[in-house]
Amino acid sequence: MVNKRTRWICKGALFGLALMIAALTTGCSPASEPTGIWARLWNLEVGPDYKRPGVKVEEQFRSQIEPSEATSIADLPWWKVFNDTALQKLIAAALAHNYDLQLAAARVEEARAIVGVTASQLYPQIFYNAGAGRQKAFVPFEQAGGNITFNTFTGFFNMFWELDVWGRVRRSTEVSRARLFAQEDVRRGVMLSLVTDTATDYFSLVEFDRELEIARQSAETYKQTLALFTDRFHLGKDTKLAVDRAQAAYDSSRADIARLTRAIVQEENALSVLLGANPQAIERGVPLVKQTMPGAPLGVSTDLLQRRPDILQAEENMIGANAQIGVAVASFFPTIGLSALYGGQSLKIGDMFDSSFSIWNIAGNLSGPVFQGGQLLETYYADQAFWDETIAQYRQTVLVAFREVSDALIAQQTLVAQREALEDQVVALGESVELSTLRYKIGRASYFEVLEAEQQLFPSEINLAQVQRDQLVAVVDLYKALGGGWNLADSQWARPS
Repeated sequence: MVNKRTRWICKGALFGLALMIAALTTGCSPASEPTGIWARLWNLEVGPDYKRPGVKVEEQFRSQIEPSEATSIADLPWWKVFNDTALQKLIAAALAHNYDLQLAAARVEEARAIVGVTASQLYPQIFYNAGAGRQKAFVPFEQAGGNITFNTFTGFFNMFWELDVWGRVRRSTEVSRARLFAQEDVRRGVMLSLVTDTATDYFSLVEFDRELEIARQSAETYKQTLALFTDRFHLGKDTKLAVDRAQAAYDSSRADIARLTRAIVQEENALSVLLGANPQAIERGVPLVKQTMPGAPLGVSTDLLQRRPDILQAEENMIGANAQIGVAVASFFPTIGLSALYGGQSLKIGDMFDSSFSIWNIAGNLSGPVFQGGQLLETYYADQAFWDETIAQYRQTVLVAFREVSDALIAQQTLVAQREALEDQVVALGESVELSTLRYKIGRASYFEVLEAEQQLFPSEINLAQVQRDQLVAVVDLYKALGGGWNLADSQWARPS
């Protein structure tokens, strides 16, 4: 029995050694690629090799005033762009807990596993099978005694290995790998959007705070004006119309307070979702009028192609589509494979290790399509059309990227002049309110002049607050449009302590 087992183990070892050699031959790394005929088979991949299609890129962005520089605001980590400590805490919390980012990270891991699944076809596929059965059969011979009962035991290993002569599996792996890289770019895009969306919502929140402060100031002013008009009416120095107009202006300011209170809570709720938390109050830091942002150099325009996550994702989609054409072309060629089987079958389990009951088989096979109603050709046409689609999408993504940079630039430039004009307007209207009120008290102006001055001042202050917010958001938009934080590794996005 020992000799039988020894022979079985030796044969199994030889079989396993052959499979190991085949696996090592197929799974060579690029640093140790096979030579000779294996090298020719290794390097043979049907279908086109990827070449990035050309796109027209201007030397400078539209609305760019300063000449291109090597440095860019996109080179800065987000915590050096946003100086508000409270905002920095919010962004860090969003990067740690946001569910959209967790979803993107899970999809990256899914895509990485799919690459392994696809690449596994390069290796021999080895299976095992064991069985035991008992059956009763009728034997139509007198000497056999009629019915007989017997046991059957089987056990074997079998292997199949597709020789990737035409590169079908390698092209398929290239497709899966491109999808993995595209998902990684999606994740980086989500991180960048999460940073900028949190900043934008935060600046909107502190701007609402400023509007609420203005609304409360206006309500107090209108209340004082109402009291003044009421006293003069009771003294017979003014009409009931003045009182009614003042009452209406006061009620309007009270309505604004209610509206802004609602808007603030809703903005806090929106920020809470970004933080991956239930609706909650949001801590504020620097008020709107004291917020500052760093300078915003642009860098070289062509760098945008290597920094924007959505452009990189679009290119990976092109790489995958190009490789998919290779898969379609390989389908026209025959599949070449090797198969092997080794095992045993006997009526007694102890005889399974006896060479007299061993089973083995080695075979090569070649199979290919003859007629499929045009399926392969139409699949090739579809993949070719999808490649053209990804090219158009890539070029469109590049155009949108340059448009967003230009939009942010022109916003930065024009908002400066708009803010200066509004600041002058607020000062002038403030003086107008003081003078009209004084003139009204000494009887040289009507109530209408006072209300008109007040009703022009407070909307002007709100417009100024909105422009101050828009200036901050313009820098945020530029940081996002330029692919901010592009040189940060995934682990570096969380702000260092």
